[in-house]
Amino acid sequence: MAFDFTAAMEGLCRDLCGRVNELRHIDMARVAVGYRQTRRRVTHGLQASLTPLRFENGAEVGRVRGRRYQCPRVVDRRGRECLYLLNFYLPRFFDHPFEERLTTVVHELWHIGPAMDGDLRRHEGRCYAHGPSQKGFDEHAAGLARKWLGANPPETLLTLLEAGFDELLAEHGAVVGSKFATPKMTPVSWVGGLRR
Repeated sequence: MAFDFTAAMEGLCRDLCGRVNELRHIDMARVAVGYRQTRRRVTHGLQASLTPLRFENGAEVGRVRGRRYQCPRVVDRRGRECLYLLNFYLPRFFDHPFEERLTTVVHELWHIGPAMDGDLRRHEGRCYAHGPSQKGFDEHAAGLARKWLGANPPETLLTLLEAGFDELLAEHGAVVGSKFATPKMTPVSWVGGLRR
């Protein structure tokens, strides 16, 4: 039977959010989890990405370089409208060590704003997504990952993070899951009957 990557990662993320206080604000029912297939089997490059589906403070319409845009709508396989899109890049994600995979998952979840309104967690300064130090952001994510490991998570979730992509293919025959088109913001030229 095919390995359902989306279901497995949703389960991992739900458990992380349930065991780590700093992630308890996250409602995984509003986070679409999917995967993107990498073109080449190399370890460098993106392992995962989190796309917010709202603007600052959860606004559906916002300004980018002086122009107004509306956020795209993303619906998961259960028909729920989501506020975030969490994608993992396969097989690249599985080609990294256990600790790095776990930290990557926590890193992306930590980007979800405390209000769970579709906006990112915003930090002071010019780089609002990671704060003054990407290294500091990553170290914080690694600390949260260690906290989860110390909370005795289920063995099945640890096995997921230890498995290799080729191992999953050999055991299950296929790796399947949700795929989402890259969300695109729509320019807004008319709002409430007035040209903007």
